Amino acid sequence: MALRSNFRKYTSLLPHFASCPMRTTFPAGLHSHATSFGFKDVPEEEKSRMVGDVFSSVASKYDIMNDIMSVGLHRLWKDRLVSKLSPFPGMQHLDVAGGTGDVAFRVLEAIHTLERQKISGAAVDEDAENETQVFICDINPAMLEVGRRHAIAKGLGEARSLIWMEGDAEALKFEDASMDGYTIAFGIRNVTHIEKALSEAYRVLRRGGRFLCLELSHVNIPGFHELYDFYSFSVIPSIGEIVAGDRASYQYLVESIRKFPSQEKFAAMIKEAGFEKVEYENLAGGEWRGSIFILGRVALKNRFKFRRTLRSQH
Repeated sequence: MALRSNFRKYTSLLPHFASCPMRTTFPAGLHSHATSFGFKDVPEEEKSRMVGDVFSSVASKYDIMNDIMSVGLHRLWKDRLVSKLSPFPGMQHLDVAGGTGDVAFRVLEAIHTLERQKISGAAVDEDAENETQVFICDINPAMLEVGRRHAIAKGLGEARSLIWMEGDAEALKFEDASMDGYTIAFGIRNVTHIEKALSEAYRVLRRGGRFLCLELSHVNIPGFHELYDFYSFSVIPSIGEIVAGDRASYQYLVESIRKFPSQEKFAAMIKEAGFEKVEYENLAGGEWRGSIFILGRVALKNRFKFRRTLRSQH
């Protein structure tokens, strides 16, 4: 018991020793692979539950915390994400880890704007409006409930084009080649196997479909690293404790950002999943809370998605 107590004591100090994270050793009989949960290593089968606990805890304050932590910039980043998506009437779109509806509402509004306009002097086909579907998929029911409440507040509670569903990014409940677009904002770093989530994104997208990811990553501005560390590991958890009554969840969230791959490495992972024309864009003047970027417009040769029979050697 004393050993366990000391272990907990020292692992609580991990944020201050990010350059030398402690590793957890699992008993030989556990037959489990380790994955990261912030700076801690945990059994793979435990991460999903632990992440679920985090978002169940922060769901009710999720949007206001995003506003505070990013000084409202996350709204502009999401606008940019949707502009790169180029939504259109009749679109079948999937927003993963989008429980609060922030991205899905923007996609639907962009489509409605097009429907209210005339394109080349002709009104948009009314049948296309009826065919438009925006699926909001999230593994956490508490986040989905927040999103449904937001939809009602926006007058979209009965919108047939919005479909809310609980689901796992690593095992999507959609047919192959069934979606025109796929977005995930501040969510992919929380999955247990990023490669599986990317593979699933590729599977469900149609030829020509687009995958766009908005995520926080690494700071590249010289001299800004120390300030960013202080803001991440001292200010954000403190804000979480004051506003959401939950310091530990926001400690995990900032640690998960630090553990996320660099822009270049993540772009390579997307290419390995089968996508072509992979691009990323650093937002907010490069860095505010780390390097915030879109990995998008990744579909694909001649704007068509296709599976490569030959892969470049790395």
